[in-house]
Amino acid sequence: MSHEDYMLEALKLAQEAAECGETPVGAVIVDESGAIIGRGRNRTEERDATCHAELEAIREASKARGDFRLTGCTLYVTMEPCPMCAGGCMNSRVSRIVYGAKDARAGSLGSVINLYMERYGARAEITGGVCEEECKKLLSGFFKGIR
Repeated sequence: MSHEDYMLEALKLAQEAAECGETPVGAVIVDESGAIIGRGRNRTEERDATCHAELEAIREASKARGDFRLTGCTLYVTMEPCPMCAGGCMNSRVSRIVYGAKDARAGSLGSVINLYMERYGARAEITGGVCEEECKKLLSGFFKGIR
């Protein structure tokens, strides 16, 4: 599967989040074999402020692996991670992050700050703009609908 194929899986989860009144962000984690081992969508309105798509996907992938270390795994997420989620990626040792739309308000992989440029010791390959238009369209449509 390609980056776009995995991002489309994340977009399905983002759409599910939107249908539940959540900011439409979805994420999947893929292991070295190409299998999706973690899925998540925003659930902050349902639970608490820490229930972001990326963290849900990290929790599920860690459970599937039986280890918090996700070295060799790729996170696909529809919107650039915030500081909390970028930190979760660092702590779980995700090797690659692929995101769709930039986040000018809280993006922590380059839009506001790039936490991976700081001296945390963690490194990940970062690719932005995959299915960017589809991701932006879903986000902008959601926010137009609630304003």
